[in-house]
This record gives sequence, C-alpha cells and structure tokens, in this order.
Amino acid sequence: MPLIQVTMVEGRTVEQKHALIAKLTDAMVEAVGTPRDRVRVAIYEISGDEWGIGGQPFSAVRAAPAASASDAAAPTPEDRTDS
Repeated sequence: MPLIQVTMVEGRTVEQKHALIAKLTDAMVEAVGTPRDRVRVAIYEISGDEWGIGGQPFSAVRAAPAASASDAAAPTPEDRTDS
C-alpha cells in the first residue's frame, strides 16, 4: 500500500487539493502499477510562519517581493520630470 505524503503551505482550495490527490494517484498507478484502490495520499498543510526558506519564514519571504514591487512602483522626488 503506497503512501504519498505532501507537505505544503496552506492556501490551496479544496478543489486544488482534490485534483492533486487524483493526479498523484494517477502517477503512482502509472509509474509502479499499483492498483488505484491501494494508493493513499495525505496532505499536510502548514502556515507560512511554520515553513522556512533560507532562514526566513515563508510568510516573510512571500511578503518581501510584494513590498519590493510596491516600493519600486512609487516614484521618488528624483524620478519626477515635471519640475
């Protein structure tokens, strides 16, 4: 009885998780010939504060590009050309 365990940061819809379960099951059946009814899939969701990337919580890493993009979009006084 194969068991596929997936750990991912929360935020996917129920539909996305159901699709993931179906596709992982299909892959196991195709790759090793296991009967479909013997395949088990477990999804473990964790918060962005419980997952680290490069020593930083995922929640902070995810927020950093958004902050950088908004900072880049805001013109500075030196950028103004209408003076």
